[in-house]
Amino acid sequence: MPKIVDREQYRKELLMKSFDLFAEKGYASITMREIAKGLGVSTGTLYHYFPSKEALFLQLVEEQTRQDILNFLAEAGDIKSLPQRIQALMNFIAKNEDYFLKQTLIMFDFYQQQERSELGNNQTLKKAWDDTKKALSEYLEIEDKALIEFIYCFLNGLISARIFEGNIVSYTEQGELLANMLTAHLKTENIL
Repeated sequence: MPKIVDREQYRKELLMKSFDLFAEKGYASITMREIAKGLGVSTGTLYHYFPSKEALFLQLVEEQTRQDILNFLAEAGDIKSLPQRIQALMNFIAKNEDYFLKQTLIMFDFYQQQERSELGNNQTLKKAWDDTKKALSEYLEIEDKALIEFIYCFLNGLISARIFEGNIVSYTEQGELLANMLTAHLKTENIL
């Protein structure tokens, strides 16, 4: 009897396993042949699921964004106060720091290979950014788009600072500052 394969599940497994290969070699340096070898599949099998390295990478971004949001929401639970929600967010990032640092470095490498205009028009990346901002907005219960954009940039900047400066920048300390700033701002706006 032939083996029954859940193609979508298999595709997701290949995607998630490819993350470590991208992290190890970098987006620009790794080839589809090397990815296939690292995954233990034939190049033909890899091309069956992903027509190009860029397609594989963009599907990885899409899947990771979805998984990151689900994992965070499952772990964070239902917390009432804004400072506690921010603390839960910072704790999640700190707990998964190695993963987020690798993810950021791979994205930098990917971006170097693209034209800036292409990045801004890339629907997969735009959807990943929008989905992340929407999840932040819903979780933090903040509807102000400019404020969510600020928080999104703050978090990306914090991760980047940890890449370049190491442990000098504290997630806990920065989370407390962010909570204090947001609370003061929202009180000024009569939102809290």
